[in-house]
Amino acid sequence: MKGVFSAPGDYVYFKSQVPLHKIPIGTKQWRYYDFGPKVVPPLICLPGIAGTSDVYYKQIMALSLKGYRVISVDIPCVWNHHEWIQAFEKFLDVIDVHHIHLYGTSLGGFLAQLFAQHRPRRVRSLILSNTFLETRSFAAAMPWAPVVSWTPSFLLKRYVLTGIRNGPHEPFIADSLDFVVSQVETLSKDELASRLTLNVDAASVGSLLLSDSFITIMDTNDYCAIPQQLKDQLSERYPEARRAQLKTGGDFPFLSRSDEVNLHLQLHLRRVGVEARPDLVRGIPKDGTGGSYSESEDGKGDQDDQSKDNRGNLESPSRESELSPAPEGSESHGLDEQLLINAKYSFSGQQDRLRLCELLSKQQNIASELLSRFTVEISLQCLLFTCVGSLYIISKLFPEPLENCCKVDICTAVHVVV
Repeated sequence: MKGVFSAPGDYVYFKSQVPLHKIPIGTKQWRYYDFGPKVVPPLICLPGIAGTSDVYYKQIMALSLKGYRVISVDIPCVWNHHEWIQAFEKFLDVIDVHHIHLYGTSLGGFLAQLFAQHRPRRVRSLILSNTFLETRSFAAAMPWAPVVSWTPSFLLKRYVLTGIRNGPHEPFIADSLDFVVSQVETLSKDELASRLTLNVDAASVGSLLLSDSFITIMDTNDYCAIPQQLKDQLSERYPEARRAQLKTGGDFPFLSRSDEVNLHLQLHLRRVGVEARPDLVRGIPKDGTGGSYSESEDGKGDQDDQSKDNRGNLESPSRESELSPAPEGSESHGLDEQLLINAKYSFSGQQDRLRLCELLSKQQNIASELLSRFTVEISLQCLLFTCVGSLYIISKLFPEPLENCCKVDICTAVHVVV
């Protein structure tokens, strides 16, 4: 990994356009991004131990431009899985979101499954990436878990970073590692300790009421911090789930292979019946509303969702048909292929703009570095000339002491400076 991290140009642009929300709910502090048309059921992204809400910025930018709503959250300081389920449900109530689609990686994928198990009526689909079903193996590898809350912050960060594979990487994977490492440095001691506690606290995912057809498993084939045995257990638990295999990408494919991940996310959302609203996308305003609809429409949509949920298992057949996944026939595959082609062309323009922003940022860094070096060299030269001049004056005033004690050759010093 690189010694000095410079924020990517597209991330700098993202931070300038999309606001970070911070709200206290009870004793928990929630940080999250919420972007895209609010009439669309949101895709909520849950990071792993080393992640923050910022690590999904590429998904927020790409999918919101397509008319989807994306919410990326930081996992707050919770110390057991029951507390997580209650805190996350309160968070959804506060932001007035009822039906959700969850995308979780590593620890985030495990927490997404637990929430889907205990709050099945709120979770409509799952996208699981490099995650697991139980924490037993992690608890065995961390015998000092009982004292994690008393461990200094620098040791917790070092422990988390040791789980990230170091060594020679392809450039796009190396950049993703550098970005995640920079995010780990922003986490507090309590945040790190609580996430490690959640990762080793004894728990396992039980049976889900959610059908396998509403689950997508997206894993990388090169390497990952999650043991292959745990990923195989996940595949065995959901045998009918859709598979999305990435040849490379490492632990953080949402950064290193963002285009492929975004396409799979879009295909998943289409397959489970989420209708994008590109007609409500009006650029990227500063207030983070995503150019969406009026508040009256928001209230109406949420009231409709609430009334539908209150009916529980007595939902009408038409609702069931709406939630059923699209047919797997040739027509569906043709639409998927067309979507892939269209998405690749639509991303190209955005990628060019992002590369230009990154290039300009690098040029500014180079220019500032050259200017600082030039300033230091000029200052040193001026200091040397001053010293030499002072020595010359002293030699004229006190020739004997200087000759006997210092024996400084003024002409030689001037020649060296020139």
